[in-house]
Amino acid sequence: MYHQFKELAGVDITREPMEVGPTTHYIMGGVRVDADSQMTSVPGLFAAGECAAGLHGANRLGGNSLSDLLVFGKRAGEYAAKFAREQGNVTIDSAAAGRAAERAVTPFGQTSGANPYELQAELQETMQSLAGIVRTGSDLREAITKIRELQKNASRAACNGNRAYNPGWHLALELRHMLTVAEAIALAASEREESRGGHFREDFPSKSDDWGKVNLVIRKDGDAMTLSKIERTPLREDLREIIEQMK
Repeated sequence: MYHQFKELAGVDITREPMEVGPTTHYIMGGVRVDADSQMTSVPGLFAAGECAAGLHGANRLGGNSLSDLLVFGKRAGEYAAKFAREQGNVTIDSAAAGRAAERAVTPFGQTSGANPYELQAELQETMQSLAGIVRTGSDLREAITKIRELQKNASRAACNGNRAYNPGWHLALELRHMLTVAEAIALAASEREESRGGHFREDFPSKSDDWGKVNLVIRKDGDAMTLSKIERTPLREDLREIIEQMK
């Protein structure tokens, strides 16, 4: 941190103050995985680290991501290798692969399409202003509406040039995923009418015992997202005692 401030801002943080501000670069959620193997509901797809859900509870503390990767990255790698060895002859759906390849180059054919950089900037502003650190139900509902409007425009995201070193093309493809994650964040935040950990609702500033017993699971079927509540596994008594001692 010292070197970054010195080189990029010309500030010596051992002698002069530095500006510190809150950020919204992560959420306490992610891809749902099996606790042991790290495999998702898609056979053969494994997730570990900050993209996987459930490990850090309601508030991930800074610095925890490294130990997360070391422990659960090792598990994911071991189980992925085991899964691969157990598979027999694997066939590839050539038609599905062809459709995916065709979708990937769609932005090159959008002659009157939307600018992916403008869409990204609008998405960033929407999430920062309506689904940021301090949240309200009305803001989150507005965010969901705007995200869904952006999704329609993102289907027309266009790029030009060729496929080599083309960040505009990459962004046009990534926008679909950015918007999926943004909608999931806003939907879950709108549904959870309490404040807990990194999630703060100005209109529901207190914790709720009922909400503390459930997690929210979001699934995507086609273009539609569905949200459901699942009961959390009760915390072991020895772990609960440790947490109480740390308060």
